[in-house]
Amino acid sequence: MLKLYFAPGACSFVPHVALEVIKAATGADFETTLVKFHKGEHTTPEYLAMNPNGQVPVLLVDGKPLTQIVAICEYLDRNYPQAALLPTDPWARSQALSMLAWMNNSVHPTFTHIFRPEKFAAGDAAMAELKRFNTIQFAQHLERIQGHITHANPYLFGDKISFADIYTVVFWRWGGIAGIDPDTLPGYKAYVDKLALLPAVAAAIERERIVLHMFKKA
Repeated sequence: MLKLYFAPGACSFVPHVALEVIKAATGADFETTLVKFHKGEHTTPEYLAMNPNGQVPVLLVDGKPLTQIVAICEYLDRNYPQAALLPTDPWARSQALSMLAWMNNSVHPTFTHIFRPEKFAAGDAAMAELKRFNTIQFAQHLERIQGHITHANPYLFGDKISFADIYTVVFWRWGGIAGIDPDTLPGYKAYVDKLALLPAVAAAIERERIVLHMFKKA
């Protein structure tokens, strides 16, 4: 049995949706545990024993913890190829992993600098500048993703939803939190709305009790 530790709206949404896709394709069920960051559950000795970084996601595989998005996605694809969460063609698979890695090591950390500037700077002025600068960078990342979306047929890597597609949903939500106007990214918005109708995505949204469109006009 697989068990996923997740936080609502966090990057753990990626394996969360993937597990729903796998369940639909293979019948393999899974369990979930909500990690309440506001209560410090990610800093307990029990949790840190699974993930010393105090982050989500953690995937327990027969009681053994696996961390980091790219590693978890790779494991799920290797063990449940029927779900087709990555292409089978070697070149296409490598391209999908390349995009997934870029999302994880570039787009994701950019938002972390906006959402948690105190981890990277001290003082109100420094943190404000960090947020300002990285909001511009994050908006550029979202524009780049929108460019990829224009070539989706019907998804980023063919006729099946991939890990990268799921990550686009996470970043869309974060863009609203960062104050990026969705009207500047109409193609991206339409794509996320389409993905949200898929049963696997809708199930994860409901379980996490999240709202995708977070932007609020001043």
